[in-house]
Amino acid sequence: QAPLVESGGGLVQSGGSLRLSCAYSRRTFADRMMGWFRQAPGKEREFVAAISWSGSNTFYGDSVKGRFTISSDSAMVYLQMNNLEPEDTAVYHCASVIRNWDGTKWSYDFWGQGTQVTVSS
Repeated sequence: QAPLVESGGGLVQSGGSLRLSCAYSRRTFADRMMGWFRQAPGKEREFVAAISWSGSNTFYGDSVKGRFTISSDSAMVYLQMNNLEPEDTAVYHCASVIRNWDGTKWSYDFWGQGTQVTVSS
């Protein structure tokens, strides 16, 4: 079984909602921060959201604050995406996330194959 498996992507109209799910091995990613990044064609990776191992701390990219919610449960990480916009169209990857000391930079040391999210206008 792949260490990270995403699901839940699809095509939705602007203003709609989707919920992404990620199944991961808590043994493989013990004590790690888990999260999501996205990448659109021709663009750089963009940090979307992350959640601490305990689930008590969450972090969001500026472009999704107030619209997306990350949560975790057992060996799953979820991304609830509301009020979607065409600019949210991208491949979304579940990842093991590394945050720098002041939260200004994010990196990823392992990620899944991703799930496509397409938002039509």
